[in-house]
Amino acid sequence: MRVMIIGANGQLGFELIRTCPGGITLFETDHPQIDICDKQNIKKWIKTTSPDIIINAAAYTDVDKAEKEKDKAFQINHMGVENLALEARDAGVYLIHISTDFVFSGEQNIPYCPDDKPCPGTVYGSSKLAGELAVKKILRSKAVIIRTAWLYSSHGNNFVKNMLNLMKGKSRINVIDEQLGTPTWAYGLAGTLWNITGRKLTGTHHYTDAGVASWYDFAVAIQEEGLAAGILTRANPIHPVPADKFPTPAKRPVYSVLNKQSLLKAAKITPVHWRVNLRTMMGELA
Repeated sequence: MRVMIIGANGQLGFELIRTCPGGITLFETDHPQIDICDKQNIKKWIKTTSPDIIINAAAYTDVDKAEKEKDKAFQINHMGVENLALEARDAGVYLIHISTDFVFSGEQNIPYCPDDKPCPGTVYGSSKLAGELAVKKILRSKAVIIRTAWLYSSHGNNFVKNMLNLMKGKSRINVIDEQLGTPTWAYGLAGTLWNITGRKLTGTHHYTDAGVASWYDFAVAIQEEGLAAGILTRANPIHPVPADKFPTPAKRPVYSVLNKQSLLKAAKITPVHWRVNLRTMMGELA
């Protein structure tokens, strides 16, 4: 099987590359090598590599900056994805497209199912939803959309590594405790995506690690696991604070827990609890 990864330099791309199963010929690419906003560039890549499957992990992901750069966010997350879907359709290539919990408002208090009505409250979420709709319209049974949330890895910038840096340099840390979701190790998501390549699932599904946490809970766990792994040398006070203590241009969903049952059943997988995965990932940083 021949698989092309778009967004290979990101944290999910990194994990996809290092977890790639045997028997797969892998083509790794990212911007500026490939520009999904340029249809001819995509066509050239597909013609050159002849992939059976494309995994699209590329996106405009700066949630706050997107509020001012709406055109750029939609150009990449909508029009770029539409270009990719059109070229994949013409070449008969199956597409795995990665999306986000930000397509939901975050106002309900039970886990979001894949078929719940999206209602994004940010430019980023709206642009990602537009990309989803383009994939569905163009590819139908030749694609699957996987939404995820709170992604982190030993590679790249993310909440875990940012917290560790703060904990090393500050004596007091304030973290929001009003927003709930599920921390997700990109390594586990990568393994799930490789599972999907062999099953050619269709439709829209959700994947995160198991369990629920607030950002405050997550930060407390990061400090505890960092101390246990020897990454941190002292415990600093971590204080839960309301979201209005950290105003941001883009409003974060209050509740981002995703219902994973459709994917767990279809792919025959059991997710690992987020705390267990966090501990394992910390071992890579130690």
